[in-house]
Amino acid sequence: MSILGLHHSAYRCRDSEQTRAFYEDFLGLPLVNTLEIHVTKTGRTTDTLHTFFGMADGSCLAFFEAPDMPFDFKPQHDYDLHIALEVDRATLAAMLDKGRSLGMDTRGIVDHGMFDSLYFRDPNGYVIELACKCDGHDEAMDPARNLARAKLDRWIAARRTGR
Repeated sequence: MSILGLHHSAYRCRDSEQTRAFYEDFLGLPLVNTLEIHVTKTGRTTDTLHTFFGMADGSCLAFFEAPDMPFDFKPQHDYDLHIALEVDRATLAAMLDKGRSLGMDTRGIVDHGMFDSLYFRDPNGYVIELACKCDGHDEAMDPARNLARAKLDRWIAARRTGR
């Protein structure tokens, strides 16, 4: 078995048009498909719209507007849920200016060492991160160099011993 990549990642939305305006008009991700769902595969009647916004690599961010299903929309903390999208340096700078000029909650640019990030909040409360790789990014993400597994093992051991 081989996972080839991300096809789409889906989230709930309050309003498909507000979501479209943010992702298509503000971020520039084109609306590439919509699916109207009236009966689920289990036979439940619903009135749901599933929208897909395309990225340059062919993957999508997708949203479900499902008014007949309760969902607790709330501003998400970055650690709880955020969607990080890769951009180039020019786009990062342009989006900083664009967000500020529109009066949006715009946080950043934050230097994370291997990438710089800019943060917005979408109409559904999700944190959207635009991330631009810095020099050395690929080396920093190489588990043979960064000792990711050893760091995880130390973390787990410390949690188990209460240290």
